[in-house]
Amino acid sequence: MSVPGGGSLMPVSWRCEFHRETAMTVLGSRRKVSAGWMLWIVCLVFVPVLFSCGRGEEPVYVDFSKRVEVGFEEDPNTITYAYVPQYFHRVSYERHNPLIEYLKRETGLPVRQVFPDTFDDYIRMVGEGKIDISFSNPFVYVKVAQRYGARAFARIIEIDGRENFRGQIICRSDNRQIVTLDDCKGKRWVAVDASSAGGYLYALGHFYDHGIRKDDFAEISFVPGPGGQQEKVVLAVYNGLYDIGSVREGTLDLMRDKIDVGQIRVLAYTSWYPGWMYLARKGLDPKVVSAVRDALLRLDCASPEHRPICDAAHFAGVIPALDSDYDSIRELAARVGIDLNSQDAR
Repeated sequence: MSVPGGGSLMPVSWRCEFHRETAMTVLGSRRKVSAGWMLWIVCLVFVPVLFSCGRGEEPVYVDFSKRVEVGFEEDPNTITYAYVPQYFHRVSYERHNPLIEYLKRETGLPVRQVFPDTFDDYIRMVGEGKIDISFSNPFVYVKVAQRYGARAFARIIEIDGRENFRGQIICRSDNRQIVTLDDCKGKRWVAVDASSAGGYLYALGHFYDHGIRKDDFAEISFVPGPGGQQEKVVLAVYNGLYDIGSVREGTLDLMRDKIDVGQIRVLAYTSWYPGWMYLARKGLDPKVVSAVRDALLRLDCASPEHRPICDAAHFAGVIPALDSDYDSIRELAARVGIDLNSQDAR
C-alpha cells in the first residue's frame, strides 16, 4: 500500500483476514464504547509515540521505496535445494534441514535450502536455473519438465508405506447444505494453488469424474501469500470463508494442534496418484545428480541413524523414478482441460 511521498506500508498478513470480522465488530462498534474507554485507547496509542523522540529531535521519515539488496559471498559450486511451498517456510525448513545436512555429509557438496514464496515462484526459479535439486509434487513436476526440461530421478514412499497419495475435499462439519458431492454445485471452493496436485488437480479430476465442471461452482479461489498454502485452505473453511476446500491427505493431521479438526468433515477422497519426487533442473552436472540420487537411495529409514531424517521429512523411503512414472498426471491434466505450457494453467 502506498502513502504520500513514495513511502509504503507493510501489508497485513492474509492470516489476519480470518479474524477481521471479529476485530471490526469490536473496534467498529463505537456506540458500545464508552468515552472513558475511548480516552484509554487514545492514550495507549499516542502517548508512546509522543515520548518516543527525545527533546528537540525531529521524526525521521523512512522511504521504503528506496532499498539496497545486501548480498553475501557464496561458494559458486553451491547446490540449491527447494521444497515446493505447500506449507509454511518454517515447516519446510524443519522437515528438510536434517535431510540437507545428510546430503552435505554424504556427497561433500555445499547444499543450501532456498525458500520460494509461491508455486509460481518455484516454477520460475527452476526455469531460471536458480533451483538445482528440488522436492516437488507431481503436477508441478510435469509443468517444469514440459517447459524447462527438468527430470525426476527419485521418488518417495509415503509415510503410510504407499508409493502414491491422494487429496481430500473438505467442508465444515456443521454445514448441513453439503452432504453429497453434488451439493458442491453453486458453492465457493478454495484450493491450494493452480499448480497443487493434492490440493487442486486431484480434486478437480474427482469432480470431473462425477459430472461436475468448473463452471458449476459459484467461485474457485486459490489462497494467496507465501507458503502455508495447505494450512490456509483448512483455516479458510474452518472460519467459514469458503464452503469447501481441497487439500492433500495428511494436512488435517498437521493442523490438530492449531484448530479443532473435529469441526472439519472430509466430504470425499480423490483417486490415488504417483507421489512426490526429487528432480534436477536441466543442465545440472550429471555427477551432481548421481551423487544426490545415490545418497537418497542409501537412506535406510528403518535404521536408528536415518530414521530421524526420514521422520522429519515425512517419508518412509526413497526409490528410483522415471519421467514416465508421471504420465498419469499428464493424462489427468489433459482430461480436465489444463495446458501444461500455459503460464495461467488452472
